[in-house]
Amino acid sequence: MILAIDTCLEACSAALLEGATVLAAESLPMARGHQEALAPLVEKLVAQAGIAFSDLDRIGVTVGPGSFTGLRVGLAFAKGLGAALDRPVAGIGALAALAEPHGPGLVFPLIDARRGQVYLQAFAQGRPLMAPDALEIDTAAARLAELSGGGACRLVGSGAALLAGLLPGAEVFPDGACDPAAVGRLAAAAPGTAAPRPLYLRAPDARLPGGLPGPEAA
Repeated sequence: MILAIDTCLEACSAALLEGATVLAAESLPMARGHQEALAPLVEKLVAQAGIAFSDLDRIGVTVGPGSFTGLRVGLAFAKGLGAALDRPVAGIGALAALAEPHGPGLVFPLIDARRGQVYLQAFAQGRPLMAPDALEIDTAAARLAELSGGGACRLVGSGAALLAGLLPGAEVFPDGACDPAAVGRLAAAAPGTAAPRPLYLRAPDARLPGGLPGPEAA
């Protein structure tokens, strides 16, 4: 039994999976407020599925890139629950989770990182072709053109629309958040039990007095 959590992007989401079967899942659209919403959402899904927390075998949680505050909310909750239950916690990249439901073929998950940038990763047949990266729009467009060779591909995520016009043949899926069931499927296949860490791809926007990075560093 796997509990999957995503708070990285534009929703607070969770799902419970037993094997390939989704027992319960819900996604609450939100830009802020994940901390207040997550625990009640998980408790609700556990009750809906008719299980106990002790029935969980593993917890999967998105680790970024995404909302600096949101991803830490999910990580803290997953790690705390994992420690309380003595269960492993698997960290899942948000870009991988965005790509997973789109199956085989060439898939480019893109998250709008603001400031003229996107977070990008590329997948072919479900396998990553590159590490997650934060790129300027023009650089990302060149990378996509190189990898796709003008062939069929899918652009997925909040940053997809920013590059859709540069790849006329691409299918566009402007998903604003990860499917928590996809997070669960990736968590089930994740190797090892190393403690997950946040995936930070660039310096923070917020600054402390004196120009030092604030607590939103990511």
